[in-house]
This record gives sequence, C-alpha cells and structure tokens, in this order.
Amino acid sequence: MSTSATDAPGDDWRRPAPDRAALRTDALVAALLAVGTTVSCLLYARAGFYEDEIAPVWMWAVYVVVMNAPLILRRRFPLTVVLVLAVGFYLSQALRVPELLFSNICLFLAFYSAGAWSNQRRLSHVTRAAIIVGMFAWLFVALIAEAPEALLTADGLISPYASFGLVQIVMNVLYFGAAYVFGERAWNTARDREALELRTAELAAERERTAAQAVALERVRIARELHDVVAHHVSVMGVQAGAARRLLATDSDRAAEALTAIEGSAREAVDELHRMLTTLRDDGTDAAPIAPSTRGVDQLGELVHDAESAGLPVRFTVVGEPRPVPGTIGVTVFRIAQEAITNTLKHAGAGAEVDMRLRFLPDSIEIEVVDDGTGSRTRSNGSGLGHIGMRERVAAVGGALEIGPRSRGGFLVRARLPLGAQS
Repeated sequence: MSTSATDAPGDDWRRPAPDRAALRTDALVAALLAVGTTVSCLLYARAGFYEDEIAPVWMWAVYVVVMNAPLILRRRFPLTVVLVLAVGFYLSQALRVPELLFSNICLFLAFYSAGAWSNQRRLSHVTRAAIIVGMFAWLFVALIAEAPEALLTADGLISPYASFGLVQIVMNVLYFGAAYVFGERAWNTARDREALELRTAELAAERERTAAQAVALERVRIARELHDVVAHHVSVMGVQAGAARRLLATDSDRAAEALTAIEGSAREAVDELHRMLTTLRDDGTDAAPIAPSTRGVDQLGELVHDAESAGLPVRFTVVGEPRPVPGTIGVTVFRIAQEAITNTLKHAGAGAEVDMRLRFLPDSIEIEVVDDGTGSRTRSNGSGLGHIGMRERVAAVGGALEIGPRSRGGFLVRARLPLGAQS
C-alpha cells in the first residue's frame, strides 16, 4: 500500500519489504550464528550438560539448520520464522540437544522481528502472545513435574528449588518482554521515520510551489511595469509622430517641437526600461528584485505635460490638503492615471479632453480620470490587459476601482486607495 505525500502513515501503514542489502546482512548474521551454535553444541556436550542420554550428532546438525537458516528470511516472513524457531527450540530441549545459549539468541531475534517487520499486526500480536503462553506453560509444567517434593520442602522462607523457579520465571518475563517491546518500538520508529520523510517531501514540494508562485508573481509585476511604461510612451510618441507628419510641410517649427517631444518620450521610456532590465541582469549572489519605481503623486504633473504635448488637453485638479503618500500608494496612483491617459490617447478619438482629479480624503486618496471621447473603447467593460493590470494594482493595496463607460458619454476610471486615518 502506498502513502501519498499529503497523508501521514496511519494504523493501516505497511512496512516496505527489505532491500537486497538487508537480506545480505541477515544471511551473514544467520551464518555467524550457525557457527556459534555449532561451537556451543560441542562445548555444552564436552561440559556434560546432559549427564545421561544425549541427542545424536546428526540431530545437532538438524538443530543448527532449523535454528539459524530461517533467520535469513526473518524480515520477509517474520511470523513463519518465529513459529519455526519456537517449535525448534522446544523440540531441541525435549530431544536433549546440548545447547542453550545461541538458541535463546536466535529465538530472541526471531521474536523481535515478528514485532518489527510483520505487516499483519493483529496476527503478529496473537502469534507472539501464543508463543509466550506456550513457553510459560511449558516452564511451569517442567518445574512442577521434575521436583514436586522440593517445592513443598522449604529450607527457610523459600525452598532452593522454588528460588530457582522464580529466577527462571523472571528471566523469561524479561526475555520475552524485551523482545516484544523492542519489536514494537522498531515498528513504530520505522512508521514515524516514513511519516517524517513524507512530511519533509511535502514541505520541499511546497517550497518549490511557493518559489514558483513567487517567480510567477514577480513576472506578472514586471510585465505590468513594462506594459505601463511602454504602452504610455509609445502611445504618446505615436500621437506626436502623427502630428509631426501633418505639420512637417506647413509648420516646420511645430513639427520640430513634436519631434523633440517624441525624442524625450523615447529617452524616458528607454531610461525606465534600462533601470528594470539592469536589475534583472544583476549578477549578484542574491536575486535582486525590481527596483522601486520613482513615479508617484508628485510626477502626475509630468504625466499631464506629456499628454498635452501629444495633443490631449488635460485639466488636472487637486482636491483637499496634499500630504505625504506611501511609496506603494503613490506608484499605484501614478500607474492608474498613466494607464487611463494612455487608453484615452489610443481609443477616445480626435478632440477628446480629459479631466483628472486627485482627491485627498480623510483616510484615503482618490484618483479620477474622465474623458469625453466617443471612440470604440467606450464599449469595453474592462477586460483588456491594461484594465486587468489596474485592477490588480488596486487590489494589491486594498483599494477599490471603478472603471467603465459613462452613461452620458466618455470613459471613467476612479480608484480609491486607503491611507489610514489621520490624527
């Protein structure tokens, strides 16, 4: 079962199968334990672990294989392995195979693996519980059956055999308890590790999405700036060029004035483009954002002059007491007025006039540009790129924009931008 990057592993999480490196490690561990088990059998036999009848040597060999070979697959088939080793451990003692040390190590490892690697969690708990119950039942039966009289004969507070039995019980509680707890902890650790990896991957993906969005937003802002600069100056130059062409043969002085204005507009446009593009090509280690615009409320007079030099009469009125305006608000006011005048030059038709008003209100500033033109633009409902740009600028500073044709003719652009209450 796969887990998506947005969902942390839950109770139905399944631990991934071990890779080849893990299987090779398990095979090496099983081989080393097999060698240790063989040596342990020889040492136990030499020490006379069983005084009377002892299992034949061939049974020792079977015992070594049964207790060690399944460990190679302890992570692939953990429940099968622990059952095989539990049965093998019991039979080795019942058949008097002379070995106890490595058999306990192998069974502990198998019991631990059943908790750490089995994806069948309910069956894993049941299997381990059954093994524990069976082992303790076997222990109690052996303790009672082998020395019933010793259990009743106390030398002091408790008999020596009862003390031995209690030690065996405590040893087995610690043995199986540790294997159970360590197995569960390994399972939970693996699940938590995967959850952490998934969250890390999700955060990395989110960072990439955020970075991509930031780049896209910056591109939109750059495109908006370029649109405002180029569209305005090119529109002014187009009108002035047309006027110069008409006057060239009849009034060379006025034609020269128009050409001079074209030259000034072109240089101003090039200067603004150069400022933005130089910032974009900055080779510094940190990406430099577009430098803040130098345009603002104070440059509205220049905008009016440019429009008038292009042959568009503009009546500019300031209402209210002028006061300092934040740079972001000032740039927005200037760009809204610039876009509105540019659209008038392009669409309002011959003979159009503009009434531009800048109002300083108690908690806001308002720029209003109205023309009386009758061009095709009056049929627009603000779906062009220039109108979209104005809406985005106003929305970015929390303002309100009214844009569209007037009922009595002409076109209206009115933007109200918040300044904060004045004390």
